Amino acid sequence: MRERHSTLREQRRAETQRMIQVHAVRLFVERGYDGATVNDIAEAAGVSPMTVYRHFPTKEDLVLVDQNALLVAEQIAATPAGQPLVRRIGNALVDSARTLAAGDDRFLLARLRLMISTPALRARHLDNHYVLQQAIVDGLGDEAADPDVAFQAAAAASACLAAMHTALVRWAKDDGRTDLPDLIAKALAAAFGDGTPRRG
Repeated sequence: MRERHSTLREQRRAETQRMIQVHAVRLFVERGYDGATVNDIAEAAGVSPMTVYRHFPTKEDLVLVDQNALLVAEQIAATPAGQPLVRRIGNALVDSARTLAAGDDRFLLARLRLMISTPALRARHLDNHYVLQQAIVDGLGDEAADPDVAFQAAAAASACLAAMHTALVRWAKDDGRTDLPDLIAKALAAAFGDGTPRRG
């Protein structure tokens, strides 16, 4: 019974967080990142400013927080250990992009444009890449217990994330008209050739 209450509480928390973030991104798009305050966002979402801060400790988090690191780590953990690292990481990035874009690609596109166009968010976006790089290494589990394997995984992840970033910028310029997972796969293919993930 306690587990059920805990799950319901987590679900409500996730729904509240998502609702706040949707309103925040909408207001940032309408008014500019500096033109919308946390109080404005709280009012639009029908919650208190304290509730906003409980879910998003900083204003930047309202745009940057997502489930991508968790999705990628889960994908990495589920891949067979025999495949080359770049292929495993690339497949995980493509699959997680497919999951995120299937949810609401216009929301994803709006967030991405804010990250690209807002200097404060650009700097934090790079921090997110480091978090994602670490999630990839952690997703390897016991394999990454060897420092050499962890180093190789971090290097492969960093290179894959750079290719993905190029695809994300192109996707934003295309106004989301191209298929994001396919674009990431193409960027990875351009960078790594035969070691790349599958497409389609």
